[in-house]
Amino acid sequence: MKTPIKILMILVVAGAAAGAVVLKNSRTAGEVKSGEIAPTQPTTAPTNSHLPKLLDLGAGKCVPCKLMAPILEELKKEYAGRMNVEFIDVWENTESAKKYGVEAIPTQIFYDATGKELFRHVGFFGREDILGKWKELGVTLGGGAPGIVRETPVAADSRPRDQVCSLCDENLNPRATTIVKGQTDQRFLCSPHCYFIYFSSIVGADVKTEDAKVSVMDWASGKMTPAASAHFLYGMDSKGRATIKAFADQAAAKQEQQSSPGNLISWEVLRAKELATRCAFCDRAVYPEDACSVKFGATHGYGCCTHCSMGVVARLKRDIEVEARDGFSGEIIRVKTLNGMVASLQPPTAVAWFGQKKDGEGKWVSAGCFKQGFFVSPVNLQKWLDARPAMIGRQITIAQALSDKMKLTPEQISKACKLGECK
Repeated sequence: MKTPIKILMILVVAGAAAGAVVLKNSRTAGEVKSGEIAPTQPTTAPTNSHLPKLLDLGAGKCVPCKLMAPILEELKKEYAGRMNVEFIDVWENTESAKKYGVEAIPTQIFYDATGKELFRHVGFFGREDILGKWKELGVTLGGGAPGIVRETPVAADSRPRDQVCSLCDENLNPRATTIVKGQTDQRFLCSPHCYFIYFSSIVGADVKTEDAKVSVMDWASGKMTPAASAHFLYGMDSKGRATIKAFADQAAAKQEQQSSPGNLISWEVLRAKELATRCAFCDRAVYPEDACSVKFGATHGYGCCTHCSMGVVARLKRDIEVEARDGFSGEIIRVKTLNGMVASLQPPTAVAWFGQKKDGEGKWVSAGCFKQGFFVSPVNLQKWLDARPAMIGRQITIAQALSDKMKLTPEQISKACKLGECK
């Protein structure tokens, strides 16, 4: 325990928070940027095969190193015969730190098939980020099971436009339909709740101006009535979601209250209730019962969809723990991040669906929050897609969903999910 490396075992806890355990501080600040480090004298790896190599130098008791262990094991198995993966414990093999010029752990060194060092990274490095770096370095590893890709609908959506919610894409509820009048057309929404999600997506929305555009279906008569003057019976279903029934006449609302318990509230009170809980990434209104649970430090929040929950890392610049539900079965999926990368995933078979569409220029873009999801396996994803023949998009890893969000600029994040501004 007298070597400098082993003495610094006391730094493990502090190092876990930073994503790396420092061995010594001989480098100048300019030599380490964004977790990447280029050695003054690149090393050469002994090689007995014509394969690229990933060398991870860490320690068995280093917290970020422990998080690297299952990633390395998975890569070693999946890319056997195409890439060599090796781990060296620098606390047990102290000379290796000096040999490879390692000053903090974990350090990953990428070598080409000749043993030439191409790149090195300090700190925790996620699986998809490692594979992405190989691709960036021009090294083709191949392999990996092909994901589900659907670029054209299995069957076209033949539903009339005025019978489909323009936000969540569900069938309209004839007794809860909400309509927003635009200058040239009308937006049909399945409920007041979807309206407030829409409202929270309008940048700089003026309440009075927007209120004048909204009509709701009178639960009693089946006729549209101005939302601002309506009376709302606000209740709760067995799952804890709000139930909202609109009435033009207060007497009719009180009569319904006799058989459907709830409170009579105004449009203003309803707005306050509906906008009380927001997505921690895009700031849109959300029901906790529908959302992903997101924990960042000692604070708890929500992501309005699975992909937005990943975006919380990018917006807050803090690591998070996410609890999401499989879009088909409702099973729990848990994701933890470290240094903006996926550190753990339960179950490890979980995948993401990236719902997409083509924009006016023919480029693939997001189809919106309601067409994204996480699934415990590709099998569950396929079952979910079977019930949605018009859905298009592609299967990606959850790590890729996070990586996509981490690439967003602050300006892009500020416009995320905003009508007419989200790119």
